[in-house]
Amino acid sequence: MTSSPNRLVAVIFGAVYILVGLLGFAVTGGVDFIATDGGLLLGIFMVNPLHNVAHLLIGAALLIGGLSNVRAAKGVNLVVGAAYLLLGIVGFFLVGSAANILALNTADHFLHLASAIVLLGVGIAADKQVPTRAAV
Repeated sequence: MTSSPNRLVAVIFGAVYILVGLLGFAVTGGVDFIATDGGLLLGIFMVNPLHNVAHLLIGAALLIGGLSNVRAAKGVNLVVGAAYLLLGIVGFFLVGSAANILALNTADHFLHLASAIVLLGVGIAADKQVPTRAAV
């Protein structure tokens, strides 16, 4: 696993996102599952229970991909990285609206963008010999 940057990053990010998802539940007691405002994780990142579940699912996908093989890790890094890039950009327009079902705030957007840069960077630049889809 340590010979593949994609596997290493996927496992580390997966473990961190699972931890963040679990810790998020400590600050969302009394918050509606889908609320536009939530509790503050680490005093800065806004989360609600749906946001916590999303972190758990994304963390699990990254962890499973990273523990599986290089191709799976590269694929999950690219997919999650692309999703976080989109969420990081679109999130700026969701704040203060009813569409903000993940209770996102500005700190969340910048963290999602940073995650996207790392995941996409590693997914694109590392393990180039590994195809991201099956050859026909």
